[in-house]
Amino acid sequence: MAESRIQQSEIFHFVSRNQHELLANQQHSQANVSIHRKSGFGKTAISKFLSEPITVIWLIVLILIVGAAIIGPLIIHYDPNHIDAALQNQAPSFAHFFGTDKLGRDLFVRTCTGLQVSLLVAIVSTILSIVFGTVYGVIMAVAGGWVDEVMMRIIEIFNSIPSLLITMILMAVLGNGIVALLFAIAITSWADAARQTRGLVMQLRNLDYVTAAKMLDTPFWRTTTRHFVPNMMSILILDIGQSIPDNIFAEASLSFLGLGLQPPNTSLGILISVGQDQMLQHPYQLYVPIIVLILLVLAFNIVGDGVRDALDPKYQDK
Repeated sequence: MAESRIQQSEIFHFVSRNQHELLANQQHSQANVSIHRKSGFGKTAISKFLSEPITVIWLIVLILIVGAAIIGPLIIHYDPNHIDAALQNQAPSFAHFFGTDKLGRDLFVRTCTGLQVSLLVAIVSTILSIVFGTVYGVIMAVAGGWVDEVMMRIIEIFNSIPSLLITMILMAVLGNGIVALLFAIAITSWADAARQTRGLVMQLRNLDYVTAAKMLDTPFWRTTTRHFVPNMMSILILDIGQSIPDNIFAEASLSFLGLGLQPPNTSLGILISVGQDQMLQHPYQLYVPIIVLILLVLAFNIVGDGVRDALDPKYQDK
C-alpha cells in the first residue's frame, strides 16, 4: 500500500493555488516576451524584404496584374462571353487592348476574367490545403504513438500516388465545376503542410509555456491557437507563397488538358487551349494568356522567395 501511494504521488502532481498563480504569471510573461521578440523580428523582416530591389519590382508587377484582373472588367464594359461575328479575330487596338478571338469576344476582358478564376481557385485551394494540413499535423504531433504512425502512413500513401491521377479521378467523380477543381487541387497538396506542422509542433510542445498551459488545464484548441499557430506563422506564410503559384499552374494545366474547367467558363488554361487553335493565323490569342500566366507565376515565386529570405533568421544579418 505504501509503495502504491508513493507511485500515485509520483504520477499525479497537485498544483496549489500559489503555484497555479505562479504558473499563470510565468506563462503570461513568456508570452509577452515572445510577442516583443516577434514584433522586432517583423520589423527586421519587412526592412529586409524592401531592401531587395528585384523582389520589390516583382511585387509591383504582381500588384499590377491582380489589380488589372479586378479593375479591368469594371472599366472595360464588355461581356466576356458576348459573341459578335463582326469583330472576329481583331488585332489589338485601343478599342480592344488584346484583340478579339474567333467568336468576336474581347480578349482583354476574358483574360482579366480568367485571371480572377485562376486566382480564386489557387488561393482558395491553398487555404483549404494549409488549414487541413495544419490541423492534421497538430493532431499527429500532440497525439503521438500509434495515432501518429497511422496518420503518417496515410501521408506516405498520398505522396506515393501521382497527384494527376488523384485529380483525374476526383474530377471524373465530382464533375468539371469550380468547386470540384478546388477540392481536387486541395486534396493533392495538403501533405507537405501536415508534415512540416508535425515537426514544428513536436519541437514546441516541450517548451516551458506550453508545459505551463498543460498544467493549467488549458483547452487544446486554445493552446493550439495561442501557442502553436503563432509560432508557425512564418512556416505557414512560406507554404502559402509556394503553394499559390503551384496551384495556379496546376489549374492552367488541367484546364488546358480538358480535365479542369470547361467552356463557357474562362480561365488562363482555357484561354491557352482555345488560343492554340489560332496559333498560326492569330498568334496573339495564344501569346497573351501565356505571357500573363508566366508573369503571374514568376511574380508569386520571386515574391515568395523574398518573403522566405526575410523571415528566415539565417538571412537577417545579410
